[in-house]
Amino acid sequence: MSYQVLARKWRPKSFETLVGQDHVVRALTNALEQNRLHHAYLFTGTRGVGKTTLARILAKSLNCETGITAKPCGVCNACIEIDKGRFVDLIEVDAASNTQVDAMRDLLDNAQYAPTSGRFKVYIIDEVHMLSKSAFNAMLKTLEEPPAHVKFILATTDPQKVPVTVLSRCLQFNLRQMAGTSIVGHLQNILGQEGIQFEPTALHLISRAADGSMRDALSLTDQAIAYGSQTVNEAEVRAMLGAIDQSYLYQLLNALLAGDGGSLINQAKLMEERSISFEAALNDFAQLLHQIAITQTVPESVADDLPEREQLLSLAQKISPETLQLYYQIALLGRRDIGLAPDEFSGFTMSLLRMLAFTPNEAGTAAASKVSATTQTRPPAATPVAAPPAAPARVAPVMTKQVTEPAISATETPAPVSPVTVSAAMETSAYSESGSTFNGNWRGLVDELKLGLARELAKHCELVAYDEHSISLSVPEAQKHLLSPNYQEKLGSAIAQYFDKKIKLQFSIGGTGNTPAKQISQEKAQAQANAETAIEEDGFVQALINDFGATIIPNSIKPI
Repeated sequence: MSYQVLARKWRPKSFETLVGQDHVVRALTNALEQNRLHHAYLFTGTRGVGKTTLARILAKSLNCETGITAKPCGVCNACIEIDKGRFVDLIEVDAASNTQVDAMRDLLDNAQYAPTSGRFKVYIIDEVHMLSKSAFNAMLKTLEEPPAHVKFILATTDPQKVPVTVLSRCLQFNLRQMAGTSIVGHLQNILGQEGIQFEPTALHLISRAADGSMRDALSLTDQAIAYGSQTVNEAEVRAMLGAIDQSYLYQLLNALLAGDGGSLINQAKLMEERSISFEAALNDFAQLLHQIAITQTVPESVADDLPEREQLLSLAQKISPETLQLYYQIALLGRRDIGLAPDEFSGFTMSLLRMLAFTPNEAGTAAASKVSATTQTRPPAATPVAAPPAAPARVAPVMTKQVTEPAISATETPAPVSPVTVSAAMETSAYSESGSTFNGNWRGLVDELKLGLARELAKHCELVAYDEHSISLSVPEAQKHLLSPNYQEKLGSAIAQYFDKKIKLQFSIGGTGNTPAKQISQEKAQAQANAETAIEEDGFVQALINDFGATIIPNSIKPI
């Protein structure tokens, strides 16, 4: 006897053996048991999810010699003939090969005659969306008012191409793509009964390659059995599939967590050399982040035989949920916008650098620390510094750059702490005797802290009092919305990390408003005023005004 491929040998012959389409099976079972039968059904879904199989099972249920039933016997003449594909009253049509109106008319002309041996004439029209417009028109009348002995079962992978006049005359069932766990479980059952040795990780790889199609999974399993000489193991399945090593995804993520921008760019260049699609890479990266998020939320859901199990568990511990969601969002937006980039490489690398730049308290600040480590060290205890003299300015349209904000801090004297009106005192991380102490330079400290979104809160805080173990801050009334528990916690964590010891933070509303944000604003305003004065007093500019009637545009003057 010739060999029969797994997809045909193990094609389900009853509703009970159908995998992954419980919602459709339940609806059809109830309809059959209650004898509430429609004259036309439409099964939609991607390839290999069971549309034609379900149609044949339904045909058996309608024509089983035991009666209309949700559990056809499988041994009567009608069931056997349908399983073998030679039942005279089951007419299967491939619409992709019979698109013209003449073929449809010939088919429908025979519908008026009673079935030869069965209870119903069942027409299964596969890929019905391929019919021509005239062919659809020809079947509409019969489809609307068919003879009582006729049932239509239509199947399509593209229901949007089916005319609404046809859709409205059918009961429509959407078959889902198979879940990976369902495919793996079904393959394990089949290989066990076939006596084929296998490695679970290999089945996961086949499931992933099948992309929701059980038929594709069975075809790939057939191929793997032949490739591996009656065994299905991970190494040979990888070789057979030509699976691209996706270790680069983990290397990218680890580089992000380490704040290593150089490694990110180098890895992107290696990907370019391997001709990896950067758009596909962003999609795969988003899928990896989704897997990590699932692992963080439900660790027990990670299968023991999943190839990437250990890496997922490790990354789930390293990365915070907030950062994970940030990366995921940037990956989605990067994939959407990559077509607008000058080229795919720049679009991909900008997405990675965006992740690096916006990471709160993690990779972004780590990268900044690496860049600055070679040019500066942490400043000593700060003392009040006078503002630098006004820099010269230039007249538009010459391009200019804004003045660098100097680290200036007013001398602050410890004062009694105002009552805490927004948040109770907040404890931060563990105490360390080796940590440095706060010297009263709040603005200098804010510049040094590794802050993300909490930086806005820090910039709008005024130092009220401090000692070795606590810092009291006040926030102006207009900025009290920044006093969210999340921002307070992040600010406290950053301060504790900086000083390497426990620091108590106390917040109140009010104060004089002498915050770093106000100081920066005043310095910018003063620099702008100095620049405008320098321009107005410049001899060359005065000559232009006197001789040519030139006019100074104030908002075009920028300090440099």
